[in-house]
Amino acid sequence: MKFFVEEFRVSTSSRFEVVDITSRVESAVAKSGVRNGLCLVFVPHATAAIIANEAEPGLMQDYIDLIKELFKPDAPWRHNRIDDNAHAHLASAVIGPSRVFPVIDGRCMRGTWQNIMLVEMDGPRSRRVIVEVIGE
Repeated sequence: MKFFVEEFRVSTSSRFEVVDITSRVESAVAKSGVRNGLCLVFVPHATAAIIANEAEPGLMQDYIDLIKELFKPDAPWRHNRIDDNAHAHLASAVIGPSRVFPVIDGRCMRGTWQNIMLVEMDGPRSRRVIVEVIGE
């Protein structure tokens, strides 16, 4: 059984942003030497999330618009009395901080239109992304 971990940083430049990290994840999988197994992509932050979907610019803005609509940043959330970022905490909890992908024949398996993206909801910030690959 092989076990490989790589960490990298993603710097965001606005409060809400979607960043395509697919190539960096695929690079980590290639470096791992794992032929068949699993790849975990994890962001250890309470106000960011990981999604797998199409990285088309209009759709990337749609993700942000949907998050703003569902988790209204200007709503009277109780946590806003502390940090003014309750929307980001709530959205992150619902969307989730991680995704798991199968690794088959040394490649991270994704659908044709599935890219791996970090969703920033409390930027600008420098975010850590951890990629863990396990398998044979």
